[in-house]
Amino acid sequence: MKLLVPVKRVIDYNVKPRVKADGSGVELAGVKMSMNPFDEIAIEEAVRLKEKGVATEIVAVSIGVAQCQETLRTALAMGADRAILVQTDAAPEPLAVAKILKALVEREAPQLVVMGKQAIDDDMNATGQMLAGLLGWAQGTFASRLEIADGTATVTREVDGGLETIAITLPAIVTTDLRLNEPRYASLPNIMKARKKPLETLAPGDLAVDVSPRLTTLNVSEPPVRKGGVTVGSVAELVAKLRTEAKVI
Repeated sequence: MKLLVPVKRVIDYNVKPRVKADGSGVELAGVKMSMNPFDEIAIEEAVRLKEKGVATEIVAVSIGVAQCQETLRTALAMGADRAILVQTDAAPEPLAVAKILKALVEREAPQLVVMGKQAIDDDMNATGQMLAGLLGWAQGTFASRLEIADGTATVTREVDGGLETIAITLPAIVTTDLRLNEPRYASLPNIMKARKKPLETLAPGDLAVDVSPRLTTLNVSEPPVRKGGVTVGSVAELVAKLRTEAKVI
């Protein structure tokens, strides 16, 4: 069974994002970039499925600038077999990403797409669902457990009320949540081997996909600084402040 795993290059989760001086976006120059943490979990889950003998090949995919090759090399070092970079200087929106992934799915014919539930830069949480819709495939989102057997994926999902377990027929889309696994660190030998693994570069036009943005960013600004809290002496004083100052009751 072939697996397709999309990965995204984002600002490292340990770095505090800064807004550009002109308010046109988030500053990326000189900022440490890493693989999206949810995508790391997706790669780890795909590698575990291969180690169990469920999967035979893992194809990592990234969409973005040339530096995304570094992210793909990380995926290869973690255990992916080969990689595809759809190179573009644009910042594709979720629908454009889903269309590119749809074209790659039709080209590569995987039985399962495992991907992070969302990227930590835009928090859209939309690409997996859009891809499932475009392909007409079953989907299991927010997965905290995944089992594959007899052409069926059993997915335990994290929902508002607790956990929900569903069975979906392959081919399917599964998006990963934080508690699915703990990603491994790539060993030095695997990092060296990753340099020799195949990495193909395509353009969106090669897949007949237009990545022109549908949305325009008008302005980006820092959130307002939160004011410090105050200590009240009684419940009556708290209620009075909520009523007269906060005006929430």
